[in-house]
Amino acid sequence: MKKVLSLILAMVMVFAAVLLAACEGDKEGAETGDANTENGKIIVNTNAYFAPFEYYDGTEIVGVDVDIMNKVGEKLGKTIEFQNTEFAVIIDNVAKGEVCDCGAAGITITEARAEKVDFSTPYYTSVQYVIYAEDDAAFADKADDDHILWDDLADKTVGVQTDTTGMIFAEAELEEGGVLEGTNTEIKNFDNAQLAADAITANQIDYVIIDELPAKFIVDKNEGLKCLPLFYKGAEGEEDAPTEEQYAICVTKGNTELLDAINAVLADMMVEDADGKTEVMKLVMQHMGLN
Repeated sequence: MKKVLSLILAMVMVFAAVLLAACEGDKEGAETGDANTENGKIIVNTNAYFAPFEYYDGTEIVGVDVDIMNKVGEKLGKTIEFQNTEFAVIIDNVAKGEVCDCGAAGITITEARAEKVDFSTPYYTSVQYVIYAEDDAAFADKADDDHILWDDLADKTVGVQTDTTGMIFAEAELEEGGVLEGTNTEIKNFDNAQLAADAITANQIDYVIIDELPAKFIVDKNEGLKCLPLFYKGAEGEEDAPTEEQYAICVTKGNTELLDAINAVLADMMVEDADGKTEVMKLVMQHMGLN
């Protein structure tokens, strides 16, 4: 009887040790941000309402960022799984490294975000655009190659997508020292840029600030809307300057294998061909329906 009890106790101790080791392994994977190493899958958080970088084609998420990450998956021999979520939570999700491995959603590099996650090399430079109603009298004299100044937005109601750089820029210009300081400009947040654009049509807001390509995509798909780049007014003797930003893919800090693979893929895709076009730019044009 004692031998049987001893055998059972030994088996229990072995099982407990195996279980503890498995738990420690899961914990280590979460801490390093390599959340899906064991099953050979890379989970990517995105917000699929930011065409041409990510958007729905039926029930499938497609776009430039999807194409880039699929190449990363091929390089690492892993499956890529895109998960649509609110843009506002992507950075924090990636920072924790528990529900996803990286974020690809036309994400702009900022100092605040870089404190939480590691960014890849930039792969696209964008300019902020303003979407407005084509019958807006304030911009009736604007040509297609013209631009809008931040000063033009004073005392207006401006829609932005939550936690995008459009929101960050707009809120900063309302603060002390900003272009819109002391004006009655009002900022309204929306879950995505299309909802904000719909609010223009419904006469609920005056303008929308969003990145260039999503702005052009929305205007192309919605009658009665136009868009132009958003510039800062130059000082005396200086030219007006565009409101620019750079996109990159973010990963959990410490996940060097994934970051290195992304950077290697981007390095290949950023090489210019004989016509001066990169593979990334060709994908942009493809998803915009321009080729």
